[in-house]
Amino acid sequence: MNVPETFFSINEELILFGISCALGLLIGVCYDVFRTARVIFPHNKWLVCIEDIVFLIFYCIFLSSFASAASRGELRFYFVIGNAIGFTLYLMTVGSIVIRTMRKLFYIIKKVVFVIFYPFIRFYAFISKKAASKFVGCSKVIVKCFKKVGILLLKPYHLLYNKRENKKRKNVKSVAKKVKTG
Repeated sequence: MNVPETFFSINEELILFGISCALGLLIGVCYDVFRTARVIFPHNKWLVCIEDIVFLIFYCIFLSSFASAASRGELRFYFVIGNAIGFTLYLMTVGSIVIRTMRKLFYIIKKVVFVIFYPFIRFYAFISKKAASKFVGCSKVIVKCFKKVGILLLKPYHLLYNKRENKKRKNVKSVAKKVKTG
């Protein structure tokens, strides 16, 4: 009977630790995708929270896949430590440079796009200003027409109680209000 080996040697554990550190760098690159998306599109705290949860789910799947492939399904704590070390090293070195570069790049792109579209923005503002004055004038005429129609459609009396009720109860004032039609 051939029994599989149930433990790792020190060399194998050091190799797995090194691989997990290197894969921590890869996880940092994946996290930079989320950080770059935050630079491009401003996020509120709820969307950042959802992105972080998605990233953690991705990391859990990655960690379990790594444990299955590299160590016969045995999840070792030094895998997580190695990933954290690689991730932190990436964020402190290359990741900070990448995010700084992305911020500058998208700032420049934003300025260039603004310069290109500035004449169109000014033209749109001019046209909308002219159109708004025309539409506001027309809307005042339309509102006056609706008010006239509304006055014609009003009933002359608004009653809360029946007239018979008011006649029987002498201490209750008449609630009927006469509306001027005119």
